Amino acid sequence: VQLQASGGGLVQAGTSLRLSCAASGGTFTDYVMAWFRQAPGKERGFVAGINRAGSSTNYADSVKGRSTISRDNAKNTVYLQMNSLKPEATATYYCYARTSSWDVYWGQGTQVTVSS
Repeated sequence: VQLQASGGGLVQAGTSLRLSCAASGGTFTDYVMAWFRQAPGKERGFVAGINRAGSSTNYADSVKGRSTISRDNAKNTVYLQMNSLKPEATATYYCYARTSSWDVYWGQGTQVTVSS
């Protein structure tokens, strides 16, 4: 599967941003989807995940309550809605797909910069 992330940009603190990740080349409902992020000088870390049906989600504590992950299986796309953005959210955000046999795929990343 190929993953194409988009929607990043430069925004002010307190505003919102929605990231999208379009999948192609596979059966989208075979994949658990997630978002990870990596800030300069830091390791890549989990942000949010969603199961194949879109019925179950989980979040890192740092974004819980301010971010929502969702998926549209008809459009082969997963989203990350981020609200009340803080400067510490500045990072490159990566889309992630995983099969039940733990084959993992990464998108190319989209940059989010939050100015204070």
